[in-house]
Amino acid sequence: MKKKKTTRQIIRQIVREEVAMAIQEVITELRQPIESQPQPKKIVEKKSFTNNSVLNETAQDGEWKTLGGSEFTSDRMNELVGKQYGDMMKNTPQQVPSSDPMSQFVNKDYSEVLKKSEEKSKMKHGG
Repeated sequence: MKKKKTTRQIIRQIVREEVAMAIQEVITELRQPIESQPQPKKIVEKKSFTNNSVLNETAQDGEWKTLGGSEFTSDRMNELVGKQYGDMMKNTPQQVPSSDPMSQFVNKDYSEVLKKSEEKSKMKHGG
């Protein structure tokens, strides 16, 4: 019976020591800067988009993303879709040509209504 108790105590002591060492290793890893930890490499599957090998290679290597000098982002949207959409972000009202009776409603200038609603919103929210 005494032998069982001492064996249990020895096992408990060993387990405590091992857990303490493992926790210390984890804490040491967490304290290291993230940059020093190796980043896993991305595994890229080769996809076939077309029977043309040149087009497949171009699509896979991503060179098409920077055609024109730099990467296309929403800042360069005008270049991509053309100048006809350039006025969309300006404050000029858009006119919808139509002979439909709804065209009067659609083409109406609501800028005054928006200004009044902004004023009321500022008053309501203490602005």
